[in-house]
Amino acid sequence: MKKIVSGKELQDKILESINILCGTVKKTLGPKGNNVLIDHSNYSPFITNDGVTIAQNIESEDETIGTILEIIKEASIKTNEEVGDGTTTTLVLLESIYKQSINFIEKGESPIILKKELNKTLEKILEKLNKQKRKASKNDLKNIACVSAGDETLGNIAYQAMEKIKQKEGIVIKEVLDNKTSISYLKGYNCETTLASPYLLSDTKLVNYKDVYILLLNTVLTSLESISFLLNDILNNKKPLVIIANNYIENVVEEIVSLVLIEKIPIYLLKIEEYGMHTYDIMKDISCITNAKIIENENYITSNDVGIAQNIQITKENININFKVSSKSNCYLKKLKKESKEIDSDLESNFYEKRITMFYKGTAEIKLGAPTKTEWLEKRMHLEDAICALSVSNKGILPGAGISLLQVSSEIESITSADKIWASALKKPFEQILENSGLNYLEIEKQVEKKNYNSIYNISTERWEEINQTNVVDPFLVIEHSLINATSIAGMLLTTTSLIINEHKNNLNKEDEYNNW
Repeated sequence: MKKIVSGKELQDKILESINILCGTVKKTLGPKGNNVLIDHSNYSPFITNDGVTIAQNIESEDETIGTILEIIKEASIKTNEEVGDGTTTTLVLLESIYKQSINFIEKGESPIILKKELNKTLEKILEKLNKQKRKASKNDLKNIACVSAGDETLGNIAYQAMEKIKQKEGIVIKEVLDNKTSISYLKGYNCETTLASPYLLSDTKLVNYKDVYILLLNTVLTSLESISFLLNDILNNKKPLVIIANNYIENVVEEIVSLVLIEKIPIYLLKIEEYGMHTYDIMKDISCITNAKIIENENYITSNDVGIAQNIQITKENININFKVSSKSNCYLKKLKKESKEIDSDLESNFYEKRITMFYKGTAEIKLGAPTKTEWLEKRMHLEDAICALSVSNKGILPGAGISLLQVSSEIESITSADKIWASALKKPFEQILENSGLNYLEIEKQVEKKNYNSIYNISTERWEEINQTNVVDPFLVIEHSLINATSIAGMLLTTTSLIINEHKNNLNKEDEYNNW
């Protein structure tokens, strides 16, 4: 049985959904935005002002509202995926665009025509913003990081990491359950691995070796006979051996562990913490820097198949291989860069960028400290926001706190209904930031207009600053994607006339839950 919701009933449900989601999230916008307490099924309750996290946790028992909420969430989630920030601004814009558009539709405007007009006006808005943007200075980048992180210490760490590594894919965040946060830089190739047995690294958390045998097996190691020559060699000269394979049968692991414990020989059985072709790609990278061949069949292993790692660091979570740059690695890097340009998927593109970065920059490892798991999760979200904001700031920056949108709002010629909607919607982020800070936004807005948009009120310092000298800035791409995604979802909702809910499917899910219980 299917339930169909349409007409005025659907419109009311959409408005209710927008009020629930956008109304909750917009209160967190700005440097003095409010927090939200979230009761999460997988963690202890935690407090956050991260827009996308709050949005993702908002649900409804009403089937219609629940479905609409998932559509609205897409606007903030998409912005977060693309630029890592601006999720709350997206929802503030979406709410205003939709609510004003409904008023015009009720007066006889066509939803289809209005949607097209909104997109046309958006093009003009983006052109005007493009003229406002400027190149970010080092001081701008530091401030962007600190504002996005909501914390000066975290912001500075994010800035240091990006300044050194240049690519966010080359930054790794690790958990440390104390109050200390530190950053270290690893030269060389770093990848996450797991030990086939904890007994292979039982006495220490980290080991370093030079001139280590490396064996790469794109298969399962089922017998020690195939690597007997290697075992004889290391028994004679005590040379460490690192085997990276897809998997190991239990008997092989047990025999190797016995050998390690009895003979005190350093042998490490590792598996790469990736999936599908990513595992093989990482093996290809390691093959390039160690000259080890990738073995597809363990029955045909010879001494010529083994490579040498000049310097390797092994922990229970990853390995780091230092290597000298050679003509071979340079050619391989050029090949990776060429392949990366042909990738369409964001996931694959990020994977390539991480590999490329490690070949010429290495890895930044941030050990993020917090006294509790709950606080650590919150700090990690803000640190990731700062890193993402920095990564998109190289495309230019705009005056922050919503003032760039406010200025464009004053420049729009209100000819069409869409122009009028945008002229009002573009003011909302500016007004919401000030309202959340307990300030009179109407008074400050008058002052900004009086100063011809050449001055901005810094909420954090409670002072007026010149627009070309202010520390309050936003990455251009964050604002651009917020506008685009808000318009996209608002337009989709405006032109949706019916919602079909499969009630039979919902009943089956409830029966499954009951049976599982």
